[in-house]
Amino acid sequence: MRIRWYGQSAYTLSDGEHTVTIDPFAGMPDSLRERFRYPDIPAHSADLLLITHEHADHNGADVVTGDPHTVRATAGRFDTPVGTVTGVASEHDDQAGTSRGPNTIFVFPLDGRTVCHFGDFGQPALRPEQRAAIGEVDLLFIPIGGGPTLDDAQAAAVVAELRPSWVVPMHYRTPAIDFLEPADAFLARFDRTTHAPEPEYELTDWNGATAVLHLAPPA
Repeated sequence: MRIRWYGQSAYTLSDGEHTVTIDPFAGMPDSLRERFRYPDIPAHSADLLLITHEHADHNGADVVTGDPHTVRATAGRFDTPVGTVTGVASEHDDQAGTSRGPNTIFVFPLDGRTVCHFGDFGQPALRPEQRAAIGEVDLLFIPIGGGPTLDDAQAAAVVAELRPSWVVPMHYRTPAIDFLEPADAFLARFDRTTHAPEPEYELTDWNGATAVLHLAPPA
């Protein structure tokens, strides 16, 4: 499975047959440009577009060309070109969504694996019914930078609960973002870490205890 990170929580995943894009950003307002300096995402096609919530750094649907099957900030079960997508209702804050609104955790199959993307999950922990709806996970994308989402300790607790083969940290401080915490504290919690020199990487080894894939930020 090939993973490409565009920054923040935006990814494209491909297994050679299907392509999934998650939380792309586009047309960021000038008021955010000084604090959000990731390069623009190039226009590209995808079979499936998932948007976890309607904030400007996550809902740039226009960068995905063609006619992708789109699941937009909605919980439920959906038949898509890659198989059944499960959207799990959650919150973007620790105040039952009253501060920053709702967030959707997405679970979907790709390349014979189960992928889970947490979007901007801001609850301090999963509720039992959310954990049950997620099920078993092979590849987990989780925010770790604190602020409006999980911090490193909370994210590590979720990883320990879900026990994926791979975890990809996202939504943290990089040279392009100055308002979140860096990844160092989260990475220090794990013995197995692959530091990719580029923002793109192909996963082939799914054996062993949970490993971290630390992608280089786009420049």
